[in-house]
Amino acid sequence: MNPLFSIITVTYNAGDLLIPTMDSVSSQTCRDYEYVIVDGKSKDHTLQIIESRKDEVSAFISEPDKGIYDAMNKALQITRGEYILFMNAGDTFHSPETLSLIREQIGDQRPDVIYGETAIVGEDGHFIGMRRLRTPETLTWKSFKQGMLVCHQSFMPKRILCEPYNLKYRYSADFDWCIRILKKSRQTFNTHLIISNFLEGGVSTSQRKKSLNERYEIMATYYGRIPTILRHIWFAIRFGFAKYITRKVN
Repeated sequence: MNPLFSIITVTYNAGDLLIPTMDSVSSQTCRDYEYVIVDGKSKDHTLQIIESRKDEVSAFISEPDKGIYDAMNKALQITRGEYILFMNAGDTFHSPETLSLIREQIGDQRPDVIYGETAIVGEDGHFIGMRRLRTPETLTWKSFKQGMLVCHQSFMPKRILCEPYNLKYRYSADFDWCIRILKKSRQTFNTHLIISNFLEGGVSTSQRKKSLNERYEIMATYYGRIPTILRHIWFAIRFGFAKYITRKVN
C-alpha cells in the first residue's frame, strides 16, 4: 500500500542543515509517510550524513542536476505517496504531531490540496515570528494574485495533480507550480495548523530581486499584465505606508 505522505528534501552541499530536517521527519508520530532525498552530487559531508541515516530514507538519488527545480522533478518521478510535501534542508515540521494531526483532520475525505501556516525560525531553531503573508481561509489559484500566500513547505497537493516544475523559472518555479496545481483543484483544505518552520536567511539580495521579477512575470501570465501592474503599485503604496507607521511608532 502506498503511503499517505511523500516528504521530499532536495540537497546540494547542505551539510549540517540537513540534520534538523531529518530529525524533524523521523520524529513524526505518524509513520504513514515515505522520505525521499534527491541530492545534486554534494561535495561536502551531506552524503555521509545521509549514508549514516539511510534507514530513515525510503529513496535516495545523488547525481548532477540543473538546479533545485530539476532535482524536484526527479523526486516527483519516484514518489509513491498520495500527498507531496517539499521540506528544504534547514526547514522542519512545526511539531512531531503535525502529520498525525493532518491525517486526523482529513479523515476519509481526500481534498486536492492541504495547506497551513508557516513559522520563521533562526539557525538555533528559536521562533522569530509568523510568515508575513498569511494563508487565506479558502485557497484558490486566484489567491496568489496577492503573492505566494502559502509557503511551499506548508502546501501539500495530491501527487496525481503534480506536474513538473517549469525550468525556465530559476528562482520562482514553485510559485508557478502551485498556481497550476490550484487551477486543477476542486477542493482545498485549510488545516489552520502551523505546518512548517522556515529557516530565515540564505537568499541573497540579488536572488531575491530575480525571484520577485520572475513572480511578476508569472502573475502577469495568469492574471493579466495591467491588473498585475496596478496591484504592484498598490503593494508599493502599502509597503511605504507600513514603513512610515513603523518609523512614527519607533
